[in-house]
Amino acid sequence: MKIVYKLILSLLLAVVATSNLWAQNAQAPVEMADKMREDGKIWIVVAVITVVFLGIAVNMLRLESKVSKVEKELKIK
Repeated sequence: MKIVYKLILSLLLAVVATSNLWAQNAQAPVEMADKMREDGKIWIVVAVITVVFLGIAVNMLRLESKVSKVEKELKIK
């Protein structure tokens, strides 16, 4: 079993190490992003991403408080 885990870990490391080779060329212009910046729509994208991340953060905080409340009730440390 350990050999399988080592093989999977090695393959994962190889993929992560070479992932920058798959990235787009930094010199190539991204027309969609340029167009969105020109139209001012990039701020809508930023706002949506911010709302999503804030929603996730609030949900995690609520979940943490509920878990700590249950831990106190069960007296789990």
